[in-house]
Amino acid sequence: MLGPGLMSQIYDGIQRPLPSIKDQVGSYITRGLEIPALDMEKEWEFKITAKVGDIVSGGDIIATVDETPSFLHKIMIPPKINGKIIKIVESGNYNIQKVIAVVEDENDNKHDILGYQIWPVRIARPFKKRLASDEILITGQRIFDTFFPIAKGGVAAVPGPFGTGKTVTQHSLAKFSDAQVVVYVGCGERGNEMTNVLEEFPHLKDPKTGLPLIARTTMIANTSNMPVAAREASVYTGVTMAEYIRDQGYDVAMMADSTSRWAEAMREISGRLEEMPGEGGYPAYLGSKIASYYERGGKVETLGKGNQVGSISIIGAVSPPGGDFSEPVTQNTLRIVKAFWALTKKLAEQRHFPAISYLESYTLYWDVLEPQFVKVFGEDFPELRARSFKLLQEDNELQEIVQLVGPDALPPAEQITLEAARLMKEDYLQQNAFHDVDAFCSPEKQYTMLNNIFLIYDKMKELHGAGVEMSQITDLDIFEKIARMKYEEDIDVLKALGSEIKKLSPGQFSIVTI
Repeated sequence: MLGPGLMSQIYDGIQRPLPSIKDQVGSYITRGLEIPALDMEKEWEFKITAKVGDIVSGGDIIATVDETPSFLHKIMIPPKINGKIIKIVESGNYNIQKVIAVVEDENDNKHDILGYQIWPVRIARPFKKRLASDEILITGQRIFDTFFPIAKGGVAAVPGPFGTGKTVTQHSLAKFSDAQVVVYVGCGERGNEMTNVLEEFPHLKDPKTGLPLIARTTMIANTSNMPVAAREASVYTGVTMAEYIRDQGYDVAMMADSTSRWAEAMREISGRLEEMPGEGGYPAYLGSKIASYYERGGKVETLGKGNQVGSISIIGAVSPPGGDFSEPVTQNTLRIVKAFWALTKKLAEQRHFPAISYLESYTLYWDVLEPQFVKVFGEDFPELRARSFKLLQEDNELQEIVQLVGPDALPPAEQITLEAARLMKEDYLQQNAFHDVDAFCSPEKQYTMLNNIFLIYDKMKELHGAGVEMSQITDLDIFEKIARMKYEEDIDVLKALGSEIKKLSPGQFSIVTI
């Protein structure tokens, strides 16, 4: 059921509103309980934008409703209905059961247009044409925006073993990505994890509007103790809501946490139906189901007049048992997605969060998005990004030697590489999801931080070439200021730090010559 009332709502996997259920039967859902997904009696202020005599087709907007301060709901002609409006109400307050308009098609059949639509969740909603995903989805997370970006309308997977931070990563993406609407599906997760989401979101401020983030969010909470059939349906329910909002011309970010629990629900249902099992006991059609789900993401030209463009960016968490990325769900997901953000136990144990492996992860969107990065982040940002990868790869090779002989045995040039890589890992890639300032990092701040790290890297090489000892360089107060960059809100302070780095000269040090 799609219409005004979706925003700020919390549903179970088959779109039953959980707050209404709690009011009726208490804390636990009773068998056979049916409650409409939308409030059928609540009146909304409909602003009519069409008139009698207009020729309309599926996707055309005939009215708008200010559903929340952050979301303008557009009432559309349902897909597959075409014709002439022969009757339409005036602007005013109505509930969603009100017949807003009557459309007569070419066969003289009359269709009542209500304030809501019904759509089967397993069938993708139609659109005019699919477009190239060529616009950055800015997440505010440095590891993603700098190294492994995703496009609006892109699809990404976040696989990782238990305790590596999949849920917190998805929370951060839901809070800070620059999508206009968020659909969050908690599929088969523990109840306490979903409770944290439900308690936190109403109090979060939208960084763009300053209003509560929940005003442009709809959530599906189908926890592990809820029926398995509803869990299997939950991701379809979520993506159908996302498609309906996309059809209104919005950019939607959909989080599915986790698709592994969805696949387990499929396996359980398949077993009860006595179907022939495939690899790992999953149904033989697992790959096609995962593919058809992710294919419902994308950037499209919507139905209706005006050449509106909308997008759905799907980010699915995967929970491979024991962190084994060779298991069927991860492998079938990898075949489809274009951004792979691998969480590793090793980084999580080192308290390096987000625990995204900068050596295993990848994105296939960079080539398309590079011109956008030049505009949004900075002209030399692609060069800084390439240098970052090279630095981290050199550090990875040196770490094997360090474990054998220790860092002090390395020549000074390699010690400088290790120190610069340490700054990159600790002061740039690590990000505190629970810190008021560091939780979100703007493109300008990301560029300035990255630039400062390479300024100090180049300056270390210059100073050492002039005879300054490594111990003297690393004792500088400037390193402490670099460590505090992520907690600094004022970009001018970070730019001033860059100027301070440039002013360092060998004359400031006592150089001993032998």
